[in-house]
Amino acid sequence: MNDVAALTPQDALIALMISVSASDEDIRTAELVRINNVVNHLPIFADYAVEHLPQVSHIVFDMLEKEDGLDQLFNMIRDVLPERLFETAYAFACDVAAADGRIYGPEARMLEEIRHELNIDRLHAAAIERGARARHMVL
Repeated sequence: MNDVAALTPQDALIALMISVSASDEDIRTAELVRINNVVNHLPIFADYAVEHLPQVSHIVFDMLEKEDGLDQLFNMIRDVLPERLFETAYAFACDVAAADGRIYGPEARMLEEIRHELNIDRLHAAAIERGARARHMVL
């Protein structure tokens, strides 16, 4: 997979998760573990070839280095991902953002951008965000 045109819907979901993790320029272990758990355990990735992960990561990092890279990323995601999976993509993004126990600054702005770009209803977004917080609470 050398090119964005070859990306699958699963690649698009992973690209979005990676972009959230990279948004604060500090990819934390907890975030990588969350991405790995999502890919290894959820049915949407049952037939996913995990060897694509490094290529998807490189595509995301290359896009984010460009001036209009975030726009390119969202265009790619909307082109590849069926609209019925936009809320799923947002839920995965929220889980990655919440994985280290805090969502603020660049990650919060990235989630806001995702909500806007994927046209996630505000009430649905709030429910998804609350679920992510609940799943990542610690004692």
